[in-house]
Amino acid sequence: MALVAIAFVALAAGFAAWLGIRMVEAKSALEHARDSAQQVKDAVLQGDSEGAVQAAGRTHNQAAAAHEATHSWPWAIAASVPWLGSPLETTREISDVVLGLATDVLTPVAQVGAVMSPNDLMRDGRLDVELLRAKQPELSSIAGSAARLDVDAAAISEPAFVNAVGDARTSLQNQTAELAEMLGNTSLAAQLVPPMMGADGPRDYFMGFQTNAEARGTGGLLGGFGVLHFDNGKFTVDELGANTELDKQFTPIDLGAEYNDQYGFTNPTTDFRNSNLSSHFPYAAQIWKSMWAQQTGVDVDGVIAIDPVALSYILGAVGPVTLPDGEKINSSNVVELTESTAYQRFPDDQPARKRYLQDIANAVVKKMAQPVESPRKLLDALGKAAGERRIAVWSANPQEQGLLERTPLAHTIPGDPAPYAEVVVNNLAGNKLDYYLTREIEYVADGCSDATRLSTITVRLTNTLGQNSSLPRYVSGAMGLKQGTPVVLPDGTMVTSVRLLATQGANLVSATANGQRTPVITSTERGHPGFEIQVAIPPTKSGELQFRLSEPTAAGAARVPVQPLVDDVVPKVSVPQCSGVVDR
Repeated sequence: MALVAIAFVALAAGFAAWLGIRMVEAKSALEHARDSAQQVKDAVLQGDSEGAVQAAGRTHNQAAAAHEATHSWPWAIAASVPWLGSPLETTREISDVVLGLATDVLTPVAQVGAVMSPNDLMRDGRLDVELLRAKQPELSSIAGSAARLDVDAAAISEPAFVNAVGDARTSLQNQTAELAEMLGNTSLAAQLVPPMMGADGPRDYFMGFQTNAEARGTGGLLGGFGVLHFDNGKFTVDELGANTELDKQFTPIDLGAEYNDQYGFTNPTTDFRNSNLSSHFPYAAQIWKSMWAQQTGVDVDGVIAIDPVALSYILGAVGPVTLPDGEKINSSNVVELTESTAYQRFPDDQPARKRYLQDIANAVVKKMAQPVESPRKLLDALGKAAGERRIAVWSANPQEQGLLERTPLAHTIPGDPAPYAEVVVNNLAGNKLDYYLTREIEYVADGCSDATRLSTITVRLTNTLGQNSSLPRYVSGAMGLKQGTPVVLPDGTMVTSVRLLATQGANLVSATANGQRTPVITSTERGHPGFEIQVAIPPTKSGELQFRLSEPTAAGAARVPVQPLVDDVVPKVSVPQCSGVVDR
């Protein structure tokens, strides 16, 4: 018996030693695979195809080593032990996903690195649309693999203990989600960009410059415009025009009964000032397309919107521009010049102010059309602007528009029931005070145990304009209010419509402004209930609005799209993600 006991102890010790060695091997291999994967990404973006292929090979070898270590028989036995084996099972599942990423995603990405490299894709002011189209099938296959592995990563079991393993699981899930989104968008771009940039014949797009110093649903008032011409990946632009050039007696277009009920009283399809009160960009795009066709007889292929903050990112990538009078416009001053200084420099001369703003926009767009020193920086700048919803795109081609609506560029109000809270600000005073507006947005909700749950959306608005500011009346007055309105407001007061678009099926429980119950205007837009409060915020003051709702406990992650104004808002979201509808 003693010999049996000794043999058993020796076997157990050997098993533990073997398992310990395998754990060290797996940990080391996974860490090296992570580092090599980052090297693949960096090499691809820098146009180093050879370096990307080499790094992908290292990633695969290290991932395979980790996979072998975590699928050995000692590991399998230990992982099967209830509770105690859960960190080992989690690690084994992690190694499965990492090996899949190395084999099915990173290696083929490295092999098509020319498409992923901005410096190879953009040369001499032209995008290589033929190359992008040729690689689209491969990119689609890679994107499909990334999406599958993202699902696998999300299903990795949570370890009962060992925080390091739990952290590794969370990190991998975040990385695979980011990678799947990036590659999905790249695949969509490979489908969309060639035809939209003139691979099959020239395309024309109405480009609207939004002045978000006067807030509108899609960002800001339509301040100026131009027409972009795309031909086989290269674009040119006409001289830009001011919004006052859209001066015909336009014939209205029909955007549906719901739209007309909500916005029809403002004549949005014939008055550019009210053309983008809705945050659903396809509405504004169709209106601008109609106005341009009636104004000029030219029927454009689509519409693009951009704002001064996006221009600042672009200038940071391509360098400053110089106006005809010698003034330099750069990434640091373009927002202030276009959203504030221009109104003080030309307080009474509107034509001169509009020419000045047109000169700035024209110089930036023409600089983009020229060969740039770093295409990667330009694409990064455009990507940042798109991520902040500062660039919007609509296509008159239904198939292209369907693809666009799967990207961040479409700016659509979604038609699905997932948790949703979109705060839409519109300037009611007709002034330019939203340059001084800052926002805070918070969306919290109860758990997933019942068919409905309570939620609270809190909106804090601050007017950062100082007291006794000597701004022109055009900037700080309230000219947009109807004459005879029985209210006297201090100069510099923001008069603002704040509209919450909520989860489909949500009902309002209560609404308060600065802690006091307040009237609410209710509506519906694209299946989402709307709750609107109108507020006045004097200089240096803040206002807090709170909407308490009862909303369906819908599946999916909460979405809180941010309206692109001058400030940069990161909403606070505390909404548990539920897996499905609860039937009680």
